Amino acid sequence: MQRSPALQPLSREHHAALKLALLCERAAISADESAIQHACRHVLQSYTNELDAHFLHEERTLLPLLSDTPDQPLAERTLEEHRSLRELLNGLRQNSAAALRNFGIILKMHVRFEEQELFPALERRLAHRNMQQ
Repeated sequence: MQRSPALQPLSREHHAALKLALLCERAAISADESAIQHACRHVLQSYTNELDAHFLHEERTLLPLLSDTPDQPLAERTLEEHRSLRELLNGLRQNSAAALRNFGIILKMHVRFEEQELFPALERRLAHRNMQQ
């Protein structure tokens, strides 16, 4: 099934996020300080340049569509995962392998959750809203 046009750009960004998550996990597992430092810098740059805007767009534009619906717990989970990723940024600034590994794990799970659960719920809401207009 093709994504709603409103969600297609976010889905494309998810591909890059999965690649970033893999980089995090591989660098953390390697225990190579240079690889960990490089990956931490890369994640921080990606967060600043891409992920933060992605998260804010979801939080401000899409998640409110699920407010007061049976799918509201999906929005709450999304917000919690965004918070968890943001909380790991300080550890990344300190080149923490544990923070890097956790960031990768959470990011990968988060992207899969959004693609498999959140986005289908949003598409239902968007279709419902378009039918009412």
